[in-house]
Amino acid sequence: MTDATARAGVAHAIQRARAEGQGIVVVHGGGPAIGQALAAAGIPNEFVEGRRVTTERALPVVEAALTLLGKQLAQEIGDAVALTGRDANLLTAEVIDPALGRVGQVTRVAATRLTGLQSIGLTPVIACLALDAEGAALNVNGDEAVGAVAGALEAPIVYLSDVPGVLDDPEQESSVLPRLTRGEAESRMADGRIAGGMIPKVRSALEALSQGATSARIADGRSETTVQDALRGSGGTLVVPDEA
Repeated sequence: MTDATARAGVAHAIQRARAEGQGIVVVHGGGPAIGQALAAAGIPNEFVEGRRVTTERALPVVEAALTLLGKQLAQEIGDAVALTGRDANLLTAEVIDPALGRVGQVTRVAATRLTGLQSIGLTPVIACLALDAEGAALNVNGDEAVGAVAGALEAPIVYLSDVPGVLDDPEQESSVLPRLTRGEAESRMADGRIAGGMIPKVRSALEALSQGATSARIADGRSETTVQDALRGSGGTLVVPDEA
C-alpha cells in the first residue's frame, strides 16, 4: 500500500485475474495514510491491543484518507469503483468498545450490491468503514472487514501482507507454513509464534471460514507474481479448519 511499484503490481495481478474470468472484490485498509493524515491534523495516533482508537475528531480524517486511497486504487486497477461501507449501506457494524471510540465490528454485508457491480464489469474497491444502526460512521479493521465480505459472498479470500505468509520462524522469511489448521493457529498465537499484525489476519481468516468463505490464504503482496499465484490458489499460507 505504501510502495507505488508494489501497488501497481497488485493492480496488474487483479487485471490478469479478471481477464482469466475471476470475479474480484478488493477490501483495503490504509494504516500509513491514516497515520500521516492524523499527524498532519495534530490528532494523536493511538492504539489499544492493535486497534486504532478513533475519536469523533479523528473519524473524518480517517474517512478522508481511506476514501482518497480507495480512489487511487480503483484508478490503478481500472474498471473499478471505490466505495466505503457508507455507500448503499454496504457494511453495517456495531461499536466494539467505547474505549476505542468509533470503532466497529461488521455485522452485515450487502452482498448482492457487490455482485451487482461485478455483473456489469466493475470491480468493487471497499474502504474499511461501516455504518452503525443509527447511520453514523464507524472505523473497521481492514482484515476483519474483508473476512466478513468473503464470508457473505461465500468466496475464497486472499490476504496480502508484507511477508510471504505465516512464518514458522518470524525471523526467517523462508520458513513459510504452506498450511495452517485452526488448532495450529490458536496454539501459535497463544505461545507467540504468531504475533503482531499477523494475528488479526489469522483470526480474520478463521472467522471468514466459519462465516462461509470457501478458503483463506495469507500471501505476499509485494510482488505481482506472488499476488498472481495467490489468486490462482497457490503460495503463501492456506488457513483451513481443523481436519477430521
